[in-house]
Amino acid sequence: MSQKRILVTGASGCVGHYLTEALIKETDHELYLLVRNPNKLQVDIKVRSGINVLQGDMQNIRQFADLLSTIDTAVLTATAWGGDETFDINVVKTIELLELLDPERCQQVIYFSTASVLDRYNQPLKEAGEIGTDYIRSKYDCLQKKEKLAIAPKITTVFPTVVLGGDANKPYSAVTSGIPEVTKYINLIRFLEADGSFHFIHGRDIASVVRYLIDHPANNQPRRLVLGQAPLTANQAVKQVCAYFGKKIYFRIPISIALANLIIVLFRIRMAAWDRFCMNYRHFTYEKFINPDSFGLPNYCATMSDVLKISGVKSK
Repeated sequence: MSQKRILVTGASGCVGHYLTEALIKETDHELYLLVRNPNKLQVDIKVRSGINVLQGDMQNIRQFADLLSTIDTAVLTATAWGGDETFDINVVKTIELLELLDPERCQQVIYFSTASVLDRYNQPLKEAGEIGTDYIRSKYDCLQKKEKLAIAPKITTVFPTVVLGGDANKPYSAVTSGIPEVTKYINLIRFLEADGSFHFIHGRDIASVVRYLIDHPANNQPRRLVLGQAPLTANQAVKQVCAYFGKKIYFRIPISIALANLIIVLFRIRMAAWDRFCMNYRHFTYEKFINPDSFGLPNYCATMSDVLKISGVKSK
């Protein structure tokens, strides 16, 4: 494969770290890593030549206009999770960055969205655009706006499901940092039955997929790819966690949505419209999804047992 000039935004985030590490160790591409704070980047940037750290902010992306016009592949993981700048970074500045790339030169953009903006058939979920959190609505908006750009045919949009990851040298994803706490309640959780399902994907598996996509750009055909392992029901997940701890499940009490809604009304619990929608929607699974296995690559974290091991939870 010929050497490429690759831009990675959000390189110091959880997914950004796995991706940057893979690109440094497994390729000789020339890398441009955009980070707000270089001290947060915990990868060895001196291990080989061709690793360039750009200290800057998505809100001032125009300062890199000259460099952006020379980029062959852009991997856009930078995101604002909430706060005043959410729409500015996730929509306005992301569109600005895409417009600064040269549609003739740039072979591919890999843009990170979120699976929360899609329905079960991998189509945009209108509720995400109407009642989603600021983060979700901004991702929904960007999805629509980027389609109108000159570079649109070169964009591969990836939609990660529940993201896991993090270790001593990488920031933990929000979900991973909560796993050890949740497992403390397994003695209670194992006797409850819940209706719901989901996919998850580890940062290292995301990096494997993105590495493959970098070397296999679509031929002027925009792609939309949901990243996730095979779907799991909530009950299957609990069963696998119990097996990991060697705990038996003797019976299960169903938790109905009607009961949950009654409790919310009786106790006057205030819920955001999006939270209530998610509670009623419940099955965050997708008709089509990909992971390293889809390309004949090894899966790093495919089961709940892998999740617990990797999260540092010891089996009893």
